[in-house]
Amino acid sequence: MTGFFGDTRERDPVDAAQEIMYDAWETPSRSKRIALARKSLTVSPLCADAYVLLAEEEAKTVQEALVWYQKAVEAGEQALGPEGFEEYAGHFWGFLETRPYMRARAGLAAALWRLGRQQEALEHYQTMLELNPNDNQGIRYVLAGHLLARNDIKALKKLFKKYKEDCAAAWLYTQALLAFRDGNPEAEKLAEEAWLANSHVPCVLSGKQPLVASVDGYITMGGEDEAGEYVEENGKAWQATPGAIEWLAEATRKLKPLRRGR
Repeated sequence: MTGFFGDTRERDPVDAAQEIMYDAWETPSRSKRIALARKSLTVSPLCADAYVLLAEEEAKTVQEALVWYQKAVEAGEQALGPEGFEEYAGHFWGFLETRPYMRARAGLAAALWRLGRQQEALEHYQTMLELNPNDNQGIRYVLAGHLLARNDIKALKKLFKKYKEDCAAAWLYTQALLAFRDGNPEAEKLAEEAWLANSHVPCVLSGKQPLVASVDGYITMGGEDEAGEYVEENGKAWQATPGAIEWLAEATRKLKPLRRGR
C-alpha cells in the first residue's frame, strides 16, 4: 500500500495506527479506548489522534491535557511533513490525512484558553482558519466568542466580514449585539434574522427559559441546546451591555417563525 505522500516506509505505520484509532472511537469502554490509543502509539508515535484521545480521556487536569495536545500537534506536523502543509494549505480538513492535526490543534487552543493563555489560543484559531478557510470545524464561532469576551471588536468585525454569508444563529446574534452597541440602524433587522435562526436565545438570555445543554455532543440547529451553547459562551457580553437583552426581547417579541414548505 502506498502512503498519503507516496512513501510507503514512512507513511504506512501512521495509517495502521490511525486504523486502531477508528476502532478506539467505536469502543464504548473508556479503559479500552485508552488502551487502544496507547497501542496505536506503539505502531506509530506520529498518530496525533491517539494523543488527542489521551488528552480528552486520561488527563486529570487541563495542564496534563495541554501536554498531550502539544504532543498531538507535534506528531501531526511530522506526519504531514513540509510537503503536506505546502500541498494542502488552504484546504485542510478537506483531506483525511490533515484531520488528526486539525483536531489536535483545536484541542491545544482550547486548553491554552482555559489556562488563561488567551493570545496563544487566538493565534492557533486564526492559523487554523488560514489553513482551512472553509472552516468545517466551526472554529470561527469559537474565535468570535473569544474575541467578544476580550472586547476585541476590530478583530471580531474583520472575522464577520470574512464570513459575511454565514447565517448561523450565533453569528447573527453577536452581529446584532455589535450593531446595538454601535447604534446601527441595521440592529433590529439583524435581531430578526437571528431570531428566525433560533427563537430560543432571547428567552434564555433573559432567564425566562432554562439553559439546555446538548445531551450527545451534537447541536440542534434552531434548538434549545444551540441557544444554550450560545448564551453560555456569549451571555456575559450581552449582560455587560446596558439595555441589550431588553432591546433584543422587545425587537423579537412579536415575531413569528417562517412557515416551512413540505
